[in-house]
Amino acid sequence: MRLPPHILVVNGIKVRRPVFLLGAPHSGADLLARALKRSPGFHVTMGRASVAHVLYAFARKPSIGQTSGAVRVLRDALAESWQVLPRSCGQCSEPCREAGGVTSMGPCVATSEVTRFGDGSPDLIYSAPVLLQAFPDARFVQLIRDGRDVVADMLDDPACLAWFKPVMLSEETEFPNPFLGVNRDEHRDRWKGMPAAGKSALRWRSAVRLSATLRQELPAGQLLTLRYEDLVRKPAEPVAALTEFLETRVSKIGLYAPRVSEVGSWRTRLRPGDLTLVEKVARQELTRLGYLKR
Repeated sequence: MRLPPHILVVNGIKVRRPVFLLGAPHSGADLLARALKRSPGFHVTMGRASVAHVLYAFARKPSIGQTSGAVRVLRDALAESWQVLPRSCGQCSEPCREAGGVTSMGPCVATSEVTRFGDGSPDLIYSAPVLLQAFPDARFVQLIRDGRDVVADMLDDPACLAWFKPVMLSEETEFPNPFLGVNRDEHRDRWKGMPAAGKSALRWRSAVRLSATLRQELPAGQLLTLRYEDLVRKPAEPVAALTEFLETRVSKIGLYAPRVSEVGSWRTRLRPGDLTLVEKVARQELTRLGYLKR
């Protein structure tokens, strides 16, 4: 059940139709956030601590997101993140600062120019239901990418690998656990003994399933799904779709990031054993999305 509309005001600006970028790790949310950060009127944040702490609390313990206070907590965290203060950018992650072309402590935008807010923090997808309750008029953009390329990038990312330590599945862990991709308690020991490639595939598979659920539950006017491969290979088409969806001009230049993972790089980056495991764990989703032949 959705809560009554709540108008959030940040720096004297009413937050209307905020944009949230969702996807599995390394699926391109950061790339799209770059484009939006450089689009007229947008103030987009990525990975601010106030938001990250809430997102990971909800992700590791899903029941928190179902409590009566979850909506207020997440809304307050985003309000803090979106505040434009003299040293705002000093609290931002390096990817966020780089995406905004920031060379000082900030801020990266002027309040007089802001008309739209957004967030592309990692792992935002696990809080999508709470975001919808907090902002009933929100717009969601989902990013889908070949799970094999996702796993290849995750294996090179210490931040992702840090979640795969056996201690992450403690006795207090709730199941099902979409964040780690583990559905039942009896799978705990199997997960702990699984190589990092398999754990990465579970996270990708879980995020893709959440994306499919959102497509069923949200009206077309609130959800747009894009593919990473299209953003990289033929950006004009997804940018045009995004411009129409958000009813505002989106910068294509922002997609030309200095470090963009090549499409299909899994062919040279994944070891044969890891590739076999990834395709076994995520075969159904890889096939359904067209990345594997039936």
